[in-house]
Amino acid sequence: MNKIHQISAEHLSIEQIGEIIKNGTKLELSEDARQRIIRCREYLDNKIKESETPIYGVTTGFGSLCKISIDKDSLSQLQKNLVMSHACGVGDRVPNEIVKIMLLLKIQSLSYGYSACQLKTVERLIDFFNNDIYPIVYMQGSLGASNDIYPIVYMQGSLGASGDLVPLAHLCLPLIGMGEVEYKGEIFSGADILKKMGWDIIELVSKEGLALLNGTQNMNAFAVWALLQSERLSEWADVIGTMSLEAYDGRIEPFTHAVHAVRHHKGQIDTAARIRELLEGSELIKQPKVNVQDPYSFRCMPQVHGASKDTIAYVKSVVDIEVNAATDNPTV
Repeated sequence: MNKIHQISAEHLSIEQIGEIIKNGTKLELSEDARQRIIRCREYLDNKIKESETPIYGVTTGFGSLCKISIDKDSLSQLQKNLVMSHACGVGDRVPNEIVKIMLLLKIQSLSYGYSACQLKTVERLIDFFNNDIYPIVYMQGSLGASNDIYPIVYMQGSLGASGDLVPLAHLCLPLIGMGEVEYKGEIFSGADILKKMGWDIIELVSKEGLALLNGTQNMNAFAVWALLQSERLSEWADVIGTMSLEAYDGRIEPFTHAVHAVRHHKGQIDTAARIRELLEGSELIKQPKVNVQDPYSFRCMPQVHGASKDTIAYVKSVVDIEVNAATDNPTV
């Protein structure tokens, strides 16, 4: 029986994301999230009806076309065109594991009720997540009008200032019956997967294209994945280093708390404490030593491993904020 995680405005930690992905946890919207989404959509609909003032990207064109007003009958087509025009990625596919994190992060961001998405749009993204339907997203892509391209390992793409426009366009194309997905190892067109699952095409309404494309869920998904792997490797480094110290018949004195407390670096202090914990009950570490001082690679594990821990902690603090943010433009 799969566990269920309720999407809400409560803090979503990096660790929770890892557990959701690892355990195959299903998603559902909390009642609070549902009401937030509905209220925001209703507010914008009323604003459009009652106001003659142009709203960027909602009743106007985008970028240099911001002074061009769009008639109300064309607002839906405007948003659909936006998604289609930005789906220009190329190269290899983003791995399914990353795509699934992207879906989770996009759902989380839209659930705060600042993006004016339709409830059914967010629920369809949840359907994709819960049924392991992976939109085909490409590793490389950018916008011809801007050269703000960032590299991630061997990948390039997106727009740093406005969000992950290109990859998020590919992520959301299947909502409108376009693009492609992978499902149970097979590739389906967006239209075919909707037909197969008995789902209707989502007819985007005003602002929705912007809500789906603007955001940092692609780069954030890679960052979350990298953080989870980095923390695992950091733990392994402490364990392997401690085993190696014992095999070398090394000394425990370099890991005494007082040695590191005077330096004040948290990662260094934590690493020394972890190594002492791993050595508890060890007969080898207690026996008389031949060496007066061990090699650098052993006695400086707290400094080296600790610096990595401090770096991971800093990156995690930034990514954690972004994961729990509404990353839309404009927000409602």
